[in-house]
This record gives sequence, structure tokens and C-alpha cells, in this order.
Amino acid sequence: MPTASRTAPAVLAATLLLAACGTQSVSPGGGAGSGPVRAEALCPSDFSRYGSPTSSEPSVRPSGTPTALPLPSVGSTAEDGVQITALYAWGPESGCAGVAYSADFELTNQQKETATYTATFGFLSASGGAVDNAEHTVKAVAPGRTVKGTVVIGEPVGNAPEVTGVKVIKIRSVPEAEASSASGTCPKSGMRLYADQGDAAMGLRVVGLHLVNCGTGPLQLNGYPKLTIQDEDHHTVDGVQILQGTDQISTGLGGDSGPQPVVLRPGEAAVAQLAWRNTTQAGAPVNAPYVRVWATPAADPVTVAPELDLGTTGKLGVGAWRKDETHRDPASTTARP
Repeated sequence: MPTASRTAPAVLAATLLLAACGTQSVSPGGGAGSGPVRAEALCPSDFSRYGSPTSSEPSVRPSGTPTALPLPSVGSTAEDGVQITALYAWGPESGCAGVAYSADFELTNQQKETATYTATFGFLSASGGAVDNAEHTVKAVAPGRTVKGTVVIGEPVGNAPEVTGVKVIKIRSVPEAEASSASGTCPKSGMRLYADQGDAAMGLRVVGLHLVNCGTGPLQLNGYPKLTIQDEDHHTVDGVQILQGTDQISTGLGGDSGPQPVVLRPGEAAVAQLAWRNTTQAGAPVNAPYVRVWATPAADPVTVAPELDLGTTGKLGVGAWRKDETHRDPASTTARP
């Protein structure tokens, strides 16, 4: 994606309000059926002080009307089930302290099972360059169901260009029964599994798989996670060798002495590394966004999206589970879907 003329500011808020077709809706501090809420009534610049629209904290509701910006793509065919329907600029005349931008969209589950979606939107300048991105997860969308939402970014600062357009950058979906979880209600399995944002340097990619015991009893691990690689259509990717251990990918990752028994008490966590290189030589490169993970042989699978860009290497290394002595509250950890 093109780079803006000036480093874009961090997203102050990227919040989705669901007003699903039918009776389901989401309001501040409420759940489904609490009544629809229009995101245009919220000041994005105030989210950091008052909480997001889906939190239990109150939200600012200024008076006024935002300025609608032209969207050449309005009414066009949805991309991967997502269609942007409107773009707005929010200024002081809307009751906001500064300028912010929001985009309305519709998301339709075109699959045959309930799915959780993560959508990434790019807010663009007049030249088509990136001003800022916003990402949000939409949970439990039933087959054939359409949900309406709004995604918001805060005010660009300094000499960053004004927003004049928006586009869908990426859509990822996982079956709801296999959605990863870093916080919230503890799954029936008594453990959460999720992937972090990872690290990349000189063509080496490393992503951590995190397993948290959120149950009431001890959890025993001894070995490697089981993996299946999937493409954008959730088809299994063949021809990639999944290695036990990461030393054949890089000897500098550490913690690759083989599996050791690990016992997690409630609240404790374990981590295993995924490692690969994106070297491209002869042949077709492999890009596969999804990995299905079985934490133990008896566990149900969880699907994460580490965005594997394996090049033509044909190899993915997976480290053994080891206790995560640095584990903190996963609610404060940025996680992939």
C-alpha cells in the first residue's frame, strides 16, 4: 500500500457498531436487542476519555451533522462480502474538538456457517496514499446475514493529508466455533489460544502462539501444537513441510531444546513459536493467511491468521510449548484473529 507523505498518526479509535438486519443491534453498555445506535452521533476524538461505544463507559453524543464525502464506489459490488456505503468528515461544527473520519459499510456472510470477521479499512488521501488504517472484528455473523457498521479514525495531525477516500484492504474470516480468543468469556475447553502480531526482520518471520489456562484446574502440555495451513478460501495448503522445532529456520530463536512437560495452573500461560522465511526463488510463492491449531491431540482446533508468506521455501517451523513466564492479562495484548 502506498506510503503517506508524512507518518500517519496512530488510530485513536477504530470501533464497530453493529445494527444487524433484523432485531439484533448493539448500544453502549448494552447487548443484542438494546436498540440501534448511530455511530455518526459519536466523537471519535473523545473515545479515549469516555470509552468506546461498546464499553460500559458513557460516550459523548454531540449535536450536529457530519459532512458527507463523495464515494465513487457507493453502490458497487461488495468485495469479499463487504461494501462501503458512505464516508463522513467530522469537524467542530459537529460538536467535535477536531476533525475525524468515519465510514459506513455492510458486511454479508456469504459462507455456509456462522463466522467471525476481521476487516481492515484504509483511509486514503486525494492521491490515493494511505492516511491511516482501521481494523475491527465482527463476531458471530450467521450465514446469509448482513450487518451494518461504522469504522472510525481520529484526526490526522501535522501535515498529514486530509482523508478523501476509503477502501477495503483485507477481509479475514474464521468459523465462529474456531475463533481465537485473548479475552472475554472462557471457552468450554478452559483454555484460550491466539496468535500475536509477530516480528519480521531480514526475511525471517516469527509469530507466537499463546495458550492461556482460563479454566479451574491444571492443564498439562508436552509436545508441539498440531497445525494445518489454509489459503484464503480455507482450503488446506499442501506441499509445505511443517517442522517440529524452529532450528531449521533459524538457530537464533532460542527455546528449541525439544518438548518438555508443562503444567499450567489457572491463569498461567504457555507459548510456542511459528517461524518461517519468505525467500523467493524458482517456483510459485506460497501465501496462506490461516493456520488451524490443535493445542493438544484431544483439543478442538482454533483458527488464527498469522499471514504466512512462505515464499518458495516450503517450510514452516513450530516450536514446542513452553511456559510463558512473562504472561500478563491477555486483554492488554494485541492479537490477530
